[in-house]
Amino acid sequence: MEILKQRIWKDGKNLGNGILKVDGFINHQVDPALMDACGRELARRFAGVGATKVLTAEISGIAPALATARHLGLPVVYARKSKPITMPDQVLLTLAPSHTKGRMVELIVSPEFLGARERVLIIDDFLASGQTILGLVRLTKVAGATLVGIGTLIEKCFEGGRDGLLSIGVPIEALASIAEMTDDEIIFSD
Repeated sequence: MEILKQRIWKDGKNLGNGILKVDGFINHQVDPALMDACGRELARRFAGVGATKVLTAEISGIAPALATARHLGLPVVYARKSKPITMPDQVLLTLAPSHTKGRMVELIVSPEFLGARERVLIIDDFLASGQTILGLVRLTKVAGATLVGIGTLIEKCFEGGRDGLLSIGVPIEALASIAEMTDDEIIFSD
């Protein structure tokens, strides 16, 4: 998606160690017009999968998931990283390593919002190692729901996350795929 690539080139920063800083427009300060365009495109790509819910991870996945769900007319459920007192005692829970936090994080969903009849579309900001998305896949399976697709804004192809997801057998879409990040350049693969 050209508008996203241009924004990454203009405002993204390679911090080294595979970290791409996009917090000025995606995951800290959010550009609503860009997010709407990305959501519209992801919704177009997944229009035929029959999703009934969009699932993402707190917090960086919420903006792209919400924009996508809006264009699909679906609700969004996000896996929380800590359990609030309003959540029931029995929850869906898994652990996933966080590259940016440098530790394991919990992903928690209330079973009242993710059940066996759901057809789940996972949307996140990044596909890098794939570990967060695999955590969301595990939550979907534990709920007895059906996974119908995985979409991300940015894929860092050089981290190999897609390879770990291919065996799941659902469509995987990324709006901007980065083949390589050198000291002074971000190289897209498409």
